[in-house]
Amino acid sequence: MKYVKLASHFLTANLLKLLLIPIIAVIVIEASPMNLDHIHQLRLQLHYNMVSVITSFAILVLTSTIYIMTQPRSVYLVDYSCHKPPNNLKVKYQKFINHSRLTGAFDESSLEFQHKILEQSGLGEETYLPEAMHSILSRLSMAAAREEAEQVIFGALDNLFANTNVNPKDIGILVMNCSLFNPTPSLSSMIVNKYKLRGSIKSYNLGGMGCSAGVIAVDLAKDLLQVQKNTYAVVVSTENITQNWYLGNKKSMLVQNCLFRVGGSAVLLSNKLSDRCRAKYKLVHIVRTHIGSNDKAYRCAYQEEDDASKPGVSLSKELMSITSVALKTNITALLGPLILPISDQLLFFATLLADKLFNTKFKAYIPNFKLVFDHFCIHSGRRTVINELEKNLQLLPVHVEASRMTLHRFGNTSSSSIWYELAYTEAKGRIQKGNRVWQIALGSGFKCNSVVWVSLQKVKPSPSSPWEDCIHSYPVQTVL
Repeated sequence: MKYVKLASHFLTANLLKLLLIPIIAVIVIEASPMNLDHIHQLRLQLHYNMVSVITSFAILVLTSTIYIMTQPRSVYLVDYSCHKPPNNLKVKYQKFINHSRLTGAFDESSLEFQHKILEQSGLGEETYLPEAMHSILSRLSMAAAREEAEQVIFGALDNLFANTNVNPKDIGILVMNCSLFNPTPSLSSMIVNKYKLRGSIKSYNLGGMGCSAGVIAVDLAKDLLQVQKNTYAVVVSTENITQNWYLGNKKSMLVQNCLFRVGGSAVLLSNKLSDRCRAKYKLVHIVRTHIGSNDKAYRCAYQEEDDASKPGVSLSKELMSITSVALKTNITALLGPLILPISDQLLFFATLLADKLFNTKFKAYIPNFKLVFDHFCIHSGRRTVINELEKNLQLLPVHVEASRMTLHRFGNTSSSSIWYELAYTEAKGRIQKGNRVWQIALGSGFKCNSVVWVSLQKVKPSPSSPWEDCIHSYPVQTVL
């Protein structure tokens, strides 16, 4: 059944191209010398039959109009902004361990485990923790969590509005995503209140969707931009650390403390044709796949309480194998047929069918995604995730550089990480007009989501980029 679905996706994605082949063949045959007399006679008939000419013209106009009206509206990425916390929130390894010891929540074995995870994580010494986490007795309160959310979200939005000169009252759609912190009123309502957004705004708040929620939010905004004409959509992505610090000693739940750090992004999308000339990118594809029907995949990143009733997120040892399955599903089922050349698709399907029908032992053909995409933004969840995708997609170190450096400089910022990575690539001056960018997000559920952008210009970093004061010192050597 899986191969039937793959063939179905292939035929659907290339139906128009396949239908054009017999049409072109018929035209060539009809236009051959032996049929020139028929064409001449047809021309004479049309000359004396104005009704046929007018009718044919009307049908052509009607068909063209219907085709144009049924085409989806183009969605442009005008600009985006990533929040950079103040320097006083930086946390070095030793400070992290000392603070954890002072809380009294961890035994020596857990402290040693966290120190080992930090050294192997790929994180550097300049990542950020929220203000509440820097006091000896951490203020893990609702008020402190709100403070963190406001600093990150408003910081990203203030910079976005300043860079784009967009009046907040012109925003027609707002999509906010934060997985673990969902107060009442919602975070999206907090934004509406802060910027006094108009009463008719379409506002959404996504929770519990993990590190892949940023792409889900963009997908929702894209769908809404197909319905609401001539407007802007803002997508805000973040995660809240303050109220989600694990204060127990279960090893699988301690990993989150070592990886997740403060960060957030705000993205301005538009369906206005007038914004094309100033937009950085145009949205090409969004592909979302979900393998949560598998029990192991569903539980590989799972929020729960330990034996001492301490809440946290447990990360399964099978996370990497689940990641590989999710990525393969995303590529083979949907993304491949949309972006790969037909020759690559045919070769890929042929090897799959040969393996299935004849039980061959050779490895399935892996398309060369380096020929399709110019830049890769792989969710910087952890070092091993980046390594796994680098291996599976047969990428070079330069292709995962943005992911490794983002993990080193900012840590795992959850759903906003792919925007820090894109900002890194821009800061390096690598994005030329016509380049294709592939953002890959992985998250609990388990989900693998992809978004493809094409650059509309040679992209320069926006003012107040998170890499503005440090890009000259990157890349750096990290743990591999």
